[in-house]
Amino acid sequence: MLGKAAALSADEIVIDLEDAVALDAKSDARGAALAALDGWTGPTAAVRVNAPRTPWCHEDVVAMAGAARLVSIVVPKVESAGDVAFVERLLDGAEAAAGRERPLRVQALIETAEGLLRLDQIASASSRLTSLILGYADLAASLGGDRRPADWLPAQHALVVAARANGLQAIDGPYLGTAPDEGFLEAARHAVRLGFDGKWAIHPSQLAALDDAFSPTDEEVAHARAVVDALARAEAEGHGAVALDGQMLDEALRAAALRTLARAGATA
Repeated sequence: MLGKAAALSADEIVIDLEDAVALDAKSDARGAALAALDGWTGPTAAVRVNAPRTPWCHEDVVAMAGAARLVSIVVPKVESAGDVAFVERLLDGAEAAAGRERPLRVQALIETAEGLLRLDQIASASSRLTSLILGYADLAASLGGDRRPADWLPAQHALVVAARANGLQAIDGPYLGTAPDEGFLEAARHAVRLGFDGKWAIHPSQLAALDDAFSPTDEEVAHARAVVDALARAEAEGHGAVALDGQMLDEALRAAALRTLARAGATA
């Protein structure tokens, strides 16, 4: 699976040392991940380490600090700013010992009631933090009840707000089915509408559909560039207001346009 992952067209591959690994295989999985990362030539790589307060978290974090081609670690079941601080301190020491020049980034996986309650504190806990990710399966177990897709809206909104307020990426967790069926497609479209920057996939067959869902169309990119250009011209000419296609433009629309261009990998 690790060999196949390196050849996929995903934006990021997350190697899992947590839920996908049996308790008596944690050490072997860690070694396999390090071996795969040695000479890694695939997409950007991240590793989901085991959660804080487990017997394996500190060993995972220290080991990954020495993986030169690794870009970030995903920390599951983050419940407080203290969890992020714990990982940050471990990385500071481990990276110094390994002689690492580029610090590892940290992505926080929010999948408990405690983590959801303390989103604002978590999102501002470390300069290493780049992303907040919503994990549905464990969060459902933590919250209880029998949840339908619409029931997740408050949690999704809270995570996007916390991410935006702290300059982080908001990543939607995986759809738990493996096929790119209509339920999956609607979940992806829903995440785009809410402002998520991306969504995890748990099967390669879902990648193309996610690319389509999160990539702006040519028309959206052209409109975004026109908005940025029109506002730039208005500023240069000293105009306080400008319209485009019958719509008044302002800084909020510029920010939205720049976000569209960023998603498309385009420039203003």
